[in-house]
Amino acid sequence: MTPSFPAITAGQPWPLGATFDGAGVNFAVFSQHADRVVLCLFDERNKETRIDLPERDGHVWHGYAEGLRPGQKYGLRVHGPYRPQQGHRFNPNKLLIDPYAKRLTGRPAAHDAIHGYRAGHADADLSFDRRDSAHHMPKCVVTDPSFAWSEDRPLRRPWSETVIYEAHVKGMTAGRADIPHAGTYSAMASPQVLDHLTRLGITAVELLPVHAFADDRFLTDKGLTNYWGYMSYGFFAPEPRYMRDGDIAEFQQMVARFHKAGIEVILDVVYNHTAEGNQMGPTLSFRGLDNAAYYRLAEDPRYYVNDAGTGNVLNLDSPFTLRLVMDSLRYWVEVMHVDGFRFDLASVLGRTRGVFDRDAPLFRAIRQDPVLNRVKLIAEPWDIGPGGYQLGAYPAPFAEWNDRYRDQIRGFWRGDAGLIGKLGKRVAGSAARFDHDGRSATSSVNFVAAHDGFTLMDTVSFNDKHNEANGEENRDGHNHNLSDNMGAEGPTDDPAITAARDRRRRNLIATLMLSQGTPMLLAGDELGNSQGGNNNAYAQDNATGWVDWDGADPAFLAFVRRVIAFRRAHPILRQKRFLHSQPREQDGLPDLFWRRADGAPMTPDDWNDPHRRLLAAEMRMASGTPPYAALAGAVFLVFNRGEAAQVRLPDAPRGQWRRRLDSARDDDTDLPAQVLEPVATDSVAAFVLVSR
Repeated sequence: MTPSFPAITAGQPWPLGATFDGAGVNFAVFSQHADRVVLCLFDERNKETRIDLPERDGHVWHGYAEGLRPGQKYGLRVHGPYRPQQGHRFNPNKLLIDPYAKRLTGRPAAHDAIHGYRAGHADADLSFDRRDSAHHMPKCVVTDPSFAWSEDRPLRRPWSETVIYEAHVKGMTAGRADIPHAGTYSAMASPQVLDHLTRLGITAVELLPVHAFADDRFLTDKGLTNYWGYMSYGFFAPEPRYMRDGDIAEFQQMVARFHKAGIEVILDVVYNHTAEGNQMGPTLSFRGLDNAAYYRLAEDPRYYVNDAGTGNVLNLDSPFTLRLVMDSLRYWVEVMHVDGFRFDLASVLGRTRGVFDRDAPLFRAIRQDPVLNRVKLIAEPWDIGPGGYQLGAYPAPFAEWNDRYRDQIRGFWRGDAGLIGKLGKRVAGSAARFDHDGRSATSSVNFVAAHDGFTLMDTVSFNDKHNEANGEENRDGHNHNLSDNMGAEGPTDDPAITAARDRRRRNLIATLMLSQGTPMLLAGDELGNSQGGNNNAYAQDNATGWVDWDGADPAFLAFVRRVIAFRRAHPILRQKRFLHSQPREQDGLPDLFWRRADGAPMTPDDWNDPHRRLLAAEMRMASGTPPYAALAGAVFLVFNRGEAAQVRLPDAPRGQWRRRLDSARDDDTDLPAQVLEPVATDSVAAFVLVSR
C-alpha cells in the first residue's frame, strides 16, 4: 500500500456503497459467494492501490478508510470461483463498478478486456481472461450528496391534474444552438425548455433512462451508440454523458428548476435487466460481484433467463437484489427529489420463480414503503416471457402504460372497421382493464405515440418503418404501426395530403386529451417532429433521434396548447372515478351517455356495426362523486371519422351548449351551438354546457 492512502479498519456493513461521514469513507459490498473483496483506490494519475475489505458480516464485506474525502476514485475486484456451469463468474482481473456508486467518471470502453472470458477462444465463456480491465472501465467516485434544496418540496400533483411529457435528456435540446450546454441536465431545465413546457400545459416530464448505462458492442462496432439508455449498470449514478462538469448537483439543480416551474420529474428506470447481457456479455459489476445471486439463471446455470429480451434479468427473489432496487428508488426520491418512476418491462419485476405475480416481493415492498408509496408509479405492463402481457393487472397505486389505447385510437382514425366500441372504451378510461381493487380512472396512462415506435408525425406520414440507419437491414422495430401515409410515403409537397395529415394529428391529440385517464405526450409531437420513418431510433444519437425545433409547426403547436388547456379547464374530462352510465343522485342523469348523430342512444347493433364512424359522448361528473367535489354542467364530445354530419345536441333546459373545441378550425372556438350542429368529416368537436 502506498502512503497516500490510509490504513483500513473494520467499518460497518451498512449502508451499502461508499459513505462519507465527514472524517472518512465506509465501504460495504454485498457478495454471497465471494472468497475475497478488494477495494481499489485510484490517485490523480489513475495509479491503483488495492486493499482487502477486512470484515464480513453475513454476505456484506466492509471496511472504513479514515481521511478519504469526496472525489476519491475507486472500484472493486472480487475473488471467487470461476465456474460458469455452476453460475459463478468471479474474475479479479476485472475492475468492477460498485452497484451503489453515486457518481461515475465515464462509461465502459468497447474492448475485449472488459469480458471475463477470452474473446474468440474455442471454449467461449468457459475460458478465463487474465487481462486487467481497469484502463477500459469508468471509476466510481465518492460523493457528498448533500445539496442546498432551499424551499424545494415535493409537488404531489394529483393524477387527475397530470399531463406527462416523455422526453430524452439529450435529444430534447441537442438541436438547440441557443441553449447553453445543449444535451445536458442543465439544458433540459433551461429557461427556454421550461417556458415551452409551461405554455404547453405540461405538469410532469418523464425522462428516458438517466441511470448510468453502457453502449452495446454490436452498436459501437457500427459507429452507433445506445442512445435511449436502456442498458443500465449504475442504479444510483446519473449518466455522465449528460453532465457538464461531472457533478451530480447538476441533476439536482435540474430537478429544482422543474419544481419551481410546477413540473414534476418522473424517471424511466430499468431494473429488469442490466448492461451485462448474456453469458457472452461484459463483466462490469453484478456478474463479477456475484453472478449467481444477482441474476436469474436458467436450469443450466451457465445461461440466463431472458424474459427482457436483452440477455439477462435481475433476480428479485434475492433479498439483496430486492434491497438494491429499493435503496436505489429511495435514493432518487430522498436525495435527488424525483417525483416518480416509470418501470421498464415491469412484468419482469413481478416474476416470482419465473411466474408473474401482482403481489410479488418488489410490488409489496414498494406499496408498504412510506417514501415510495407516495410518489407516482407507472408500470410498462409487459415483457417477452410467457404470460408477460399484464395490462390492467397491477395493484394500486401503480398506473400503467396503455398500449391498447394507442393501437385502437390509431386504428379508429385510420378508418379501420369495427372499432367504434373500442373507441368508447378507451375514451371512458378503459374501465374493463382498470376498474378493480379500488384503482382510479387515472390508472390508464394514455398515449398515441411514445419513444418506442413512430412519432405522431410519422404515424400519419409512413405506411412502413424505415430503420435502415440502425444497421439491421430494417429487421428491427415492430411492424404493427397502425399508421397511414395518406397517399405518399414520407414528406410531400401535396397540399391535400399535408392538410389530411394535419387533421389526423389534431384528431389523435384531441382524442388523447378528451379521454378519461392520464395523457402522455411524446416530446416533439407538438412541434411536428419526424424521425424519417424510423420506429426504433434507440441507436440514433443524431438529428434522427433529436427533437427538431427548427421544423416546428406553429399552428399545430397552438392547437395542442388549446386542447391541453381545454382539458385543464374541464375536470369532467379527468376524473378519478370511472363513468359507468349510472344515474347521479343530484339529478338522476347518467354520468355518461353514448349517442348517435341523430341524438338517439347507441344500441347493441350500433356498437357492433363495423361501418359506424361517428360516436358522441355526453359526460358529467361521475355518479358517487361526493358533494365537495361535484361540479355542475356537462361536456358533449363528437368523434367523426365519417362524412360530415348534422349532430343533434342533447336538450339543455337549464343551460346552453357552446362549441369550445373543433379540430377542423385553426383558431380558438367559442360559439353558441344549435340543436343541430354541423360536424366536419374527419374531426373532433367538443361542446360545453354552460348556465344561461
